[in-house]
Amino acid sequence: MHLHAFTEEMEIFAPPALAEEFDAGRIGLVVEGRPEIGTICCALDATPAVVRQAVASGADMLVVHHTPIWTPLTALTGRTAILMKEILSAGLNVYVMHTNFDHAAGGVNDALCELLGLSDCEPMTLGAIGTCALPLSGIAERIGGNLRIWGNLSACRRLAIVAGSGFDPEYLSEAHRLGADAFLSAEMKHSVARAAPLPCIESTHYALEAPAMKRLAAQRGWQYIDDPPLLSVYP
Repeated sequence: MHLHAFTEEMEIFAPPALAEEFDAGRIGLVVEGRPEIGTICCALDATPAVVRQAVASGADMLVVHHTPIWTPLTALTGRTAILMKEILSAGLNVYVMHTNFDHAAGGVNDALCELLGLSDCEPMTLGAIGTCALPLSGIAERIGGNLRIWGNLSACRRLAIVAGSGFDPEYLSEAHRLGADAFLSAEMKHSVARAAPLPCIESTHYALEAPAMKRLAAQRGWQYIDDPPLLSVYP
């Protein structure tokens, strides 16, 4: 497949117009490599370990959720220079689907709903709310544990989810209005937790978003590269 055909296919699947304003210039083809696409790898982040494994696999394209270039560049130095050297010297393309994939049908939040077996789902501004048949222990098992509970959680039958960093007061208020018992997301801030109108379940950013990339790879016959951050939990 030619690079342009691949890009067109991805833009139909997760239209760039769905992305948040802050993603302008940070989605789509962010690094251009060889023009013909055969082997495709997929990951959540374009880390050095992921790039090395993609190159070793003979990949022509690496599809990720988070761009490796967050800010405008006026110089290539340090870790960014090292990463870009590996990508460019291998002729590897890097394609990013970030908040457009969050909002897309079948995207990041839909994948999390599926993983948790939520039913009767309704969309929210970002994320969704649905009926959860799992106990808290079952939720932990599905997403790999490491959960933190903020507030007095007595039930999570009606669960609101926002994959990634979603503990925003606006989303929490919306979930409360829609009758959620609890809210699942990542990267809780102290001030937000103190003012939250419902109990919150905090997981990791990786645990909540990686399942969508893994599912995307399985659906399209791509190679998924798992590269979770190192995390140790002490009593």
